[in-house]
Amino acid sequence: MAKKCGVCGRGSTKDASRSHSNIKTIKRQYLNLQVKKVNGQRLAVCAKCIKTMAKKKK
Repeated sequence: MAKKCGVCGRGSTKDASRSHSNIKTIKRQYLNLQVKKVNGQRLAVCAKCIKTMAKKKK
């Protein structure tokens, strides 16, 4: 399973950790993926999309 949202298609981003001596270390920032049923299919959906879907449902 890819680390991408099944609804919006967002993926991980790159960021940098900086040490005290300002040495840059590249790290990945992953999405908060949750497994949800969307239209009868089980998808990995990011938390932002889950909140948006709940808001549109009202």
